[in-house]
Amino acid sequence: MDQATFSAVDEFVGGTLLVEDEGLQGAVEVAEAAGLPSIQVSPPQGKLLQLLVRLVGAKRILEFGTLGGYSAILMARALPDDGRLITLEAKAEYAEVARQSIERAGVGERVEVRVGPALEALPVLEEEGAGPFDLVFIDADKVNTPNYFDWALDQTRAGGLIIADNVVRGGTLGDAADPDEATMAQRRLHEDLRGDRRVSATTIQTVGVKGYDGFLIALVEGV
Repeated sequence: MDQATFSAVDEFVGGTLLVEDEGLQGAVEVAEAAGLPSIQVSPPQGKLLQLLVRLVGAKRILEFGTLGGYSAILMARALPDDGRLITLEAKAEYAEVARQSIERAGVGERVEVRVGPALEALPVLEEEGAGPFDLVFIDADKVNTPNYFDWALDQTRAGGLIIADNVVRGGTLGDAADPDEATMAQRRLHEDLRGDRRVSATTIQTVGVKGYDGFLIALVEGV
């Protein structure tokens, strides 16, 4: 089993179970043309996000890390007409690319892109009463994943979901001696959740066009 196999399976899944229209394809192409890193979720992963939005009946979504807007478009399309998605992006140039793609995809009325460091944006969201959120997707700077998760736990309704992407880190999640700060952050997140009755969580390892990684998904229990 190798990367070519993983990519081939993703391609088959994409060609059979998924529909990538001009809005989604265009978001990826525009982002690549603008020089954004190609680190957005894969089409199968994006469809999973979309299904989870529908399964929890989400109306309010918060996303950490907009990038080119691909995942925001997918999740926003699963929202009802009165739904809202707020997505946080640290880099203004990324946010502008994302805004244009989100508008072209027809979900501009449901999505608000906010620019600036996420940790600075969170107190503002609290002051505005933007929550409680039904689903939170964490896909930003990985060192701060535990901080984002901790905040989200207080701002997500019981029965809602918090999803943290890229937690397996190519397998280094299982290595206590790995010195990488992002890996240490993901290990700390798991350790912090051990025995926390407020959530029921698990981590799923994945392979695909994006290589070997995985995501943590947590159901907020509201205890």
